[in-house]
Amino acid sequence: MPDSPPQQPPSPGARDDATDGSGLLLSGARLTDGRTVDVRLGGGRIEAVGTAGSLTAAHTARVDLSGYLLLPAPAEPHAHGDTALSAEAEGPVSYEAEDVQRRATEAALLQLGHGATALRSHVRIGDMEGLGSMEAALKARRSLVGLADLRTVAMPRLLTGIAGADGLAMLRDAVKMGASVVGGCPDLDPDPTGYVEAVLELAAEHGCPVDLHTDGADSARLGRLAAAAGGLRSGVAVGPLGGLARMPAEAARRAVDRLAAAGVTAVCLPQGGCAGVDGRGTAPVRLLRAAGVRVAAGSGALRDLSNPVGRGDPLEAAYLLASRYGLRPEDAYDAVSSAARAALGLPEVRLEAGFPAELLAVRGERLAGVLSLGYSRIVVHRGRVVARTSAVREYCDSAAAVALDLPRQGRAAKYGGGAG
Repeated sequence: MPDSPPQQPPSPGARDDATDGSGLLLSGARLTDGRTVDVRLGGGRIEAVGTAGSLTAAHTARVDLSGYLLLPAPAEPHAHGDTALSAEAEGPVSYEAEDVQRRATEAALLQLGHGATALRSHVRIGDMEGLGSMEAALKARRSLVGLADLRTVAMPRLLTGIAGADGLAMLRDAVKMGASVVGGCPDLDPDPTGYVEAVLELAAEHGCPVDLHTDGADSARLGRLAAAAGGLRSGVAVGPLGGLARMPAEAARRAVDRLAAAGVTAVCLPQGGCAGVDGRGTAPVRLLRAAGVRVAAGSGALRDLSNPVGRGDPLEAAYLLASRYGLRPEDAYDAVSSAARAALGLPEVRLEAGFPAELLAVRGERLAGVLSLGYSRIVVHRGRVVARTSAVREYCDSAAAVALDLPRQGRAAKYGGGAG
């Protein structure tokens, strides 16, 4: 569901003028196939991947990733930066522009620290928010350039009837202001089908992607949505679709087949729901994948009233897909990385020369292990380290531990051979 036209993988040696052009050498990193490699970055791209110790680069900063697993960075396809971090606020949530900008910025930085170098944030417009929240979110986006790629989705409450006329006008204004995606919650409109038609018409007019909140509990309505969305070239995402899991099996299969035929992406929220949709359950991810629907996983609410303990952690979303819904660790991580990036219209990332240097290093040896205990992390965006989390676990001296030669956590990765 692209925010911009899909891009082909870059040719080796391609450079990105948006970066500062400095180089970086990631040394001794472990890949998911078991190899230990050096990775040289430059111009926002991966320049070379070689066996450990084989790559050198004069006057280039170096990060020792011994003990770390190196992965394509996650992306966050479903955030709510305008309401994030508001669960403990006294009184009603403030929609003053300064408060929204602060929350949206802090939320994006928290998720960046978890590894998400690109985010799609749904922003309410209309009612008491007007366009102020969108303006504040766009300011947050500009302030984060170079750290993270933040995209915004305009979410009007009503779009049909007399009451919806203002919402439709405001949605058009939001797109002119710079909203990347059009969306909203058709379930909350008196005419859900009319709401979807209005969003799709405006998206086609402006060449914007669509991202809709729906519980998906009505099979016929979901089928109509899929039929209408099939012709939109800029792409359509829907989620969290928890209602699909509560449908009779045959009805769910028919609805899922319609989504697959229309090329609609499903965005599930294994960490919890978000405002505007029924929060019960998670979409039937295995059924969706079996039908050929692209499934991306997002975080949803981040410590707001919908989920006061939301973490906004892509690795936790992948962990839940694996532990609760039976996906292989590789498929679970794909939902928060490759599938999530594709949902945002971002180019694919592989640990190969020529691909974007959007990377996450997590202390651990194998993917299953880092989904379970992925605390220490180093995040690379556009070829430079933009966030780092170091977790150290210590135990008191134990004769039993010494006798059994139990493993101890090694030193955290550090720079060497150049300035950070």
